[in-house]
Amino acid sequence: MTFTVTVLPSGRAFTANPDEALLAAAIRQGVGMPYGCKDGACGSCKCKKLEGTVVHGPHQLKALSHEEEAAGFILTCCGVPQTDIVLESRQVTDESAFPIKKMPTRVNTMVRASHDVMIIRLQLPASDVFKYHAGQYVEFLLRDGDRRSYSMGNAPHTQLDNPGVELHIRHMPGGKFTDHVFTTMKEKEILRVEGPYGSFFLREDSDKPMVLLASGTGFAPIKALIEHLQFKGSTRPAVLYWGGRRPADLYMNDWVIAKVAEMPNLTYVPVISNALLEDNWLGRTGFVHKSVLEDFPDLSGHQVYACGAPIVVDSARADYTATGGLPEEEFFADSFTTEADKAKALA
Repeated sequence: MTFTVTVLPSGRAFTANPDEALLAAAIRQGVGMPYGCKDGACGSCKCKKLEGTVVHGPHQLKALSHEEEAAGFILTCCGVPQTDIVLESRQVTDESAFPIKKMPTRVNTMVRASHDVMIIRLQLPASDVFKYHAGQYVEFLLRDGDRRSYSMGNAPHTQLDNPGVELHIRHMPGGKFTDHVFTTMKEKEILRVEGPYGSFFLREDSDKPMVLLASGTGFAPIKALIEHLQFKGSTRPAVLYWGGRRPADLYMNDWVIAKVAEMPNLTYVPVISNALLEDNWLGRTGFVHKSVLEDFPDLSGHQVYACGAPIVVDSARADYTATGGLPEEEFFADSFTTEADKAKALA
């Protein structure tokens, strides 16, 4: 027995097993639903249920509140159908449905970009072309069954000249995977990854100007988007706001400045929240998401692509739609939810 899930307004449909989450069923059948963490923590997969019955597994209330659930909203990542379902989701696309693969990878290079950021380059099997959209992520498959997610920091076309994917990994002290990366990982180490995952990628059917918002290593998928925009010869205006606590947190600042010199439609606003006197910082200060509204009080004609810490992404989404007039469907995000975040406040 299976249930039919229909998504409006696209009209796309897929089937789900009685014990299968809606998102898992959609991914399995190549239907591009919006999502981020897949663990009920970020809320990126939230959509309106128009018909049918769904039972939720554990999730955070900030991702789906009791009031939202009562109003008919669901999380597809942990919502399991009990009947045929009709959903409303405006970000359903065909183009996000690249096949998901499990692959062995080899650590090709490791470069310390800052005191707590490592950029690693993974070599993929030569016989297996890895297709993904700039902005998507892969999951490391750890030996104990756990998974860790990291966005590709390079656009797909860069693999032609330099095969493999680039990941920006921030050290989380005590973290099972990042402690290994920063202490015992060596070049040539073999790992297993699965992907691509995620619905964060450039919507190329629009010519709206873009705000690219990044905090910390949320810059990785934004970097891939910038590379993709340059490769496609895009003339859409784009402004990057990259925030960090200290100037050193903007670990590829020189790379961005070089890209701005090459791309006449790209501008850059670095924002620092906790500069010290010895930093000699003369640029913008404060919260990076608020700097956007200072410069663009009216976002009604823009698209926003936001990546980084959940507090930044969630605050940006709330403020830009409520104060800046940004249509909710024009806010695209990848919230970098840590394992500690996922464990908090499960409902």
